[in-house]
Amino acid sequence: MTTSLGRLRRTPRWAKAVAALVLVLAVFFAGLRLSVLPGLKDLFGTETRDRSGPALLQSIQDMSRYDAASGNFQVVVDLEKDTRFLPDALRGTRTLYVGAGTVDAYVDLGRVGADDVTVDEDRTTATLRLPHARLGKPALDPDRSYAVSKQRGLLDRLGDLFSDNPNGEQAVQKLAVRHIGEAAKESGLTARAERNTTGMLTGLLRSLGFTRVTVTYA
Repeated sequence: MTTSLGRLRRTPRWAKAVAALVLVLAVFFAGLRLSVLPGLKDLFGTETRDRSGPALLQSIQDMSRYDAASGNFQVVVDLEKDTRFLPDALRGTRTLYVGAGTVDAYVDLGRVGADDVTVDEDRTTATLRLPHARLGKPALDPDRSYAVSKQRGLLDRLGDLFSDNPNGEQAVQKLAVRHIGEAAKESGLTARAERNTTGMLTGLLRSLGFTRVTVTYA
């Protein structure tokens, strides 16, 4: 009776073969994912296709601002995430990211009213009062921004094998944008924009016959 039960519980040979094949394939694709076996991706002849749909126009906004200056910035972001009670080798990430972007400084001419422009009777003297220059939103340049290195714990690497995270660099990108915006505030970019705007308006009005042009910012 014991011998019969042992035969019934014995795993068939075909099941063992299937299990071994699955294990080999799992190790094979894990090696591809972790770049343990470099060059194996070329065996499959990877081909890239762009299947994106057409871009849709959502809105149009008339602009009344004069972009008078633009600053180029670069920041190195070092973002580390740790897990309590677990070593970094087991759970945690550290990303080193170089973020490059631009910030524009502009003067909103749409806010200039009739009372802000004064012209004398001879049309030789003009006085303009403009709003102070402002900073636009930082724009991260994807062509000049890149991840230098990304260290991950063992559990994080295993999790990446079974799921893709398209927003994996979103945290460092947001941090780069924030640092670039802070640097723009300290760069004197708005003062440069006001000087450029003054020069532009002075040259324009003098070409129209005005001999004396005064531009102030309130």
